[in-house]
Amino acid sequence: MRLSRRTVLQLGAGAAVAPALARSAFAQAYPSRPVRIIVPTSPGGLEDFSARLIAQKLSERLGQVYRVENMPGGSENIGLSRAAESAADGYTLLLVNSITYVVNPALFSKIPYDPYKSFAPISFATPTTMVLTVNPSMPVRSAAELVQLIKAKPGQYTYASPGIGTSGFMVGELFRVSLGLDLVQVPFTGAGPAINSTVAGHTQIAFGSPAASVPQVQAGTLRALAVTSKARLQALPDVPTMAEAGFPDVECEVWAAIFAPAGTPAGIIALLHREIADVVAVPDVKERFAAFGFQSSVSTPEEAAAILRSETDRWGKLVRTAGLKAE
Repeated sequence: MRLSRRTVLQLGAGAAVAPALARSAFAQAYPSRPVRIIVPTSPGGLEDFSARLIAQKLSERLGQVYRVENMPGGSENIGLSRAAESAADGYTLLLVNSITYVVNPALFSKIPYDPYKSFAPISFATPTTMVLTVNPSMPVRSAAELVQLIKAKPGQYTYASPGIGTSGFMVGELFRVSLGLDLVQVPFTGAGPAINSTVAGHTQIAFGSPAASVPQVQAGTLRALAVTSKARLQALPDVPTMAEAGFPDVECEVWAAIFAPAGTPAGIIALLHREIADVVAVPDVKERFAAFGFQSSVSTPEEAAAILRSETDRWGKLVRTAGLKAE
């Protein structure tokens, strides 16, 4: 039997539409089983705080368990590697801080992911600040006094970092390099140990997330001198910004960068973006984020890609200027 041209075109169109319909149906059925959110740090840091709050609300809204899996180590490359190797089906997500994500490719000669090819951005969400803190025994009450003290005694003061490539490390290096300070970095295995070292006085200075720093400041075990965001923290209203303290070059924010493995269906990416945006706008969630210095802001996937390019340029330049390398 010979088919008419019209029939052939109709069949061809149907064949072309079928995969799209299948993808759409797949996205509509999502999620049909538990979803893991890989956080490449130990519990207690800014990524972990954001991931657990978002996971809780996604579980409530979508009817499936979204669980956080902490995979620390290797300057976060262990968790990043595991996420990059995961199936692109929406059942493995990644939440990593924006600084580490863009810095590791510049720091390491070999990494297990390509920041532009291994993942599909869902959103850059809840930007936050870093808090410059010192042990209360330090004879300083401001960031300017701290800078003067370090310059008067070069090489004698240390800052605790959660490890090379982390946001605490990179902001510490931004502080050191932009102000020309002879300041020694002491690396730890995570944000918690770095903060605890400064509380104990083993190190004098730490740049920590509000989630890790604010409770210690409120307890009097750390003294906050400045925050790196454009505006002051609600939780620390008397602590000036770096710009207010006279150091605008140290101003920066850290985003919770949320990704799925590259190739994840666009329908799932769009659904997750919508749900995360709605979650962050819920009043009680906004209050919990604000209490620890997070803004209730969510980018689109396209805006996330633009932020990624901008952050790559800024932090890559610092890596080159400071001659930073990791193995």
